[in-house]
Amino acid sequence: MNEISILLIEDHDLTRMGLRAALQSNSALKVIGEAANATQGLKLLETTKPDVAVVDIGLPDMDGIELTRKFKRQQMENGQSNTKILILTMNHTEDAVLAAFAAGADSYYMKETSINKLTEAIQATYAGNSWIDPAIANVVLRKMRLGIPGESTAADKPKTVKIEALATEYEQVLETYPLTQRELEILELIVAGCSNGQIAEKLYITVGTVKTHVRNILNKLCADDRTQAAVRALRSGLVG
Repeated sequence: MNEISILLIEDHDLTRMGLRAALQSNSALKVIGEAANATQGLKLLETTKPDVAVVDIGLPDMDGIELTRKFKRQQMENGQSNTKILILTMNHTEDAVLAAFAAGADSYYMKETSINKLTEAIQATYAGNSWIDPAIANVVLRKMRLGIPGESTAADKPKTVKIEALATEYEQVLETYPLTQRELEILELIVAGCSNGQIAEKLYITVGTVKTHVRNILNKLCADDRTQAAVRALRSGLVG
């Protein structure tokens, strides 16, 4: 397995040093650069082109959400989309989380979580999956269905969000094995945060049947778990 190159953008020196030491202890990860502010971070993102940038949300000159928005815009303009953004923060308010994803963040990680979880989050992000803290995943997904704040809109214009389409390989799978009407119903309930038991009760089917449908949904969306499936469903427009 190739090393995952990482850029740390964090203004607190001790936190940044601790993160670097912890991540470097994993042979699969390599920290290739550090920045203490957004201005320096944007320059390093352009020059080092890391696989994953770990970005603190509370930077002194520009917050991590604005940095993410600017960098993602640059990626689109330059036709480059390899670097993933993992937001690092202690702020788990709905507005902050949703604004980060609206800006184009790929993952959202809470600082108080263990370093092992951060490694897991980085690896998942590098693989193209959105990593959301399980404690806030259901809230986030429910709110995403209603629209994500973060872009200024006119008072008479509804808020809209550009949702990235599924990667080509997922689209090909869905073309070959499209979701059935029942699977779409269950996927919508997964996004709403329902358990298998709740889904069974709402649709008047057995829990065993629900599990079979969930397994088929995960396979068709190339997802490892329900959260991944829900994020991909939202981004692709399968669930509105």
